[in-house]
Amino acid sequence: MWTLSGFADEISSDLDEQIDVVTDLGLKYIEFRTAWDKSVLDLDPDELQRARSALDAAGLKVSSIGSPIGKIRISDDNGPHLERMQHALDVATFFEAPYIRIFSYFIPEDENPDDHRDEVITRMRDLVALAEGTGITLIHENEKEIYGDIPRRCHELVRAIDSPALKLTWDNANFVQCGVHPFSEGYDLLSPDVVYLQVKDARFADSVVVPAGEGDGEFRESMRAFAADGFEGFASLEPHLQIGHALGGFSGPENWRRAHAAFVRVLQEEGIAYA
Repeated sequence: MWTLSGFADEISSDLDEQIDVVTDLGLKYIEFRTAWDKSVLDLDPDELQRARSALDAAGLKVSSIGSPIGKIRISDDNGPHLERMQHALDVATFFEAPYIRIFSYFIPEDENPDDHRDEVITRMRDLVALAEGTGITLIHENEKEIYGDIPRRCHELVRAIDSPALKLTWDNANFVQCGVHPFSEGYDLLSPDVVYLQVKDARFADSVVVPAGEGDGEFRESMRAFAADGFEGFASLEPHLQIGHALGGFSGPENWRRAHAAFVRVLQEEGIAYA
């Protein structure tokens, strides 16, 4: 059984509208990234309580904190970022979220990411150390312009750090935007460490994000393989159908519904049980 979740902030900046749409679609979880135009990590205590109360009243839980941890330049001071990581853990605990999404640092466009391997691993190990023993798992998302953009480097990260507190989330569209055929070039290498899915697709021709199964991301092949291998976890809609940028994206209510319908269609046609 797969559990649907999603970045509800792509529906609206208003949390109440986010809740209205996802509950109408029958979801029981969201991936909490922003509300009221603020990162979840920047909400003050009153706003955090307001958000928790609204989610509780709607019967919604948080699958993951959609944090921007690791989305700083590799040359930036990591000290303040470690403090932000600790705060992210506190926020995840507050929402009883089992996961926090993280990234592996922006690499200058004109530099080889492999030249920064040791520094990235050192920084990532420091982030992971904070999570160890908390019961919260950090999930690294493959993303363009960071160190862990392609399958080989994603694999290197989890193997080098070798901690149960660090796993992978899988994003077909992001691999396409890095010139990777996700299933053909990444599934066998990464699937043993994938515990969470970010649901979107994309086209090679123009890197535009499209609904699940409508792009070049070998989306059906990937989902079919995860199901065959016994994946049971969260599949989180991240449509990016209207605006996509380095720190997130936006789709609007109707596009979010369209993305949900496309993914559900794939699940139904592939015979994958979901809730």
